[in-house]
Amino acid sequence: MDNGVLFALGLTVFAGLATGIGSLIAFFASRTNTKFLSVSLGFSAGVMIYVSMVEIFVKAKTALTGAHGESMGYWLTIAGFFGGMIFMAALDRILPSLENPHEVKTIEDLDAGPTNDQYAHLRKMGIFTALAIAIHNFPEGIATFMSAIQDPNLGIAIAIAVAIHNIPEGIAVSVPIYYATGSRKKAFQYSVLSGISEPIGAIAAWLILMPFMSDTLFGVIFAGVAGIMVFISLDELLPAAKRYDEAHLSIYGLVAGMAVMAVSLVLIV
Repeated sequence: MDNGVLFALGLTVFAGLATGIGSLIAFFASRTNTKFLSVSLGFSAGVMIYVSMVEIFVKAKTALTGAHGESMGYWLTIAGFFGGMIFMAALDRILPSLENPHEVKTIEDLDAGPTNDQYAHLRKMGIFTALAIAIHNFPEGIATFMSAIQDPNLGIAIAIAVAIHNIPEGIAVSVPIYYATGSRKKAFQYSVLSGISEPIGAIAAWLILMPFMSDTLFGVIFAGVAGIMVFISLDELLPAAKRYDEAHLSIYGLVAGMAVMAVSLVLIV
């Protein structure tokens, strides 16, 4: 295992374990900074959308047109891009959940407290939410890993964006588990476990995909990664950011994320 692979795996571990940060915030912060949350989620979406459309999609198209010609290569890129979107949409449809697993929970939710007949429901909901997020994070691990293998600087940007959006997911897992069990330790463990699937996805990509890597496989995977990241941004990050939006802060965050990504891509060329 060379240094590039280790670095890529390290990025996925960093991004995945950010769910644990969300759990700690829920337990030790006195209130939710909704303005910061809205801007951060918008920023993460901006990074993901810009890098997917401007960098990842283009690299996928370059690889596929080089291997299959201009017309067929472009069609394969489009198929991979929308295939990634369809995959994430299907995954969201089949995941078991009692409520939206991506709905952002706030620290104030800890203050509401459940009634006695809600404890079993909360435990089940927390476990299902952790399972849903774990399954959902698996392809994100592949996306982060493959991007970092191709371009370490690109991998860093994607890992940071994924980590930002994993923090509220950690809150979403820990709040119901904490109220169902009364244990901060268990709530933290479940939130961390939901993020471990991200490095597992990276390891799967290394073991299964890397030995068969070719221009065609690389192009299709990268196009799919672009589709996955755009879908995540539009389906999860922006709606969550808008929930806490004040004076269009989420859009300002979106534009800022795109601008930072644009400048960083110019500087690393």
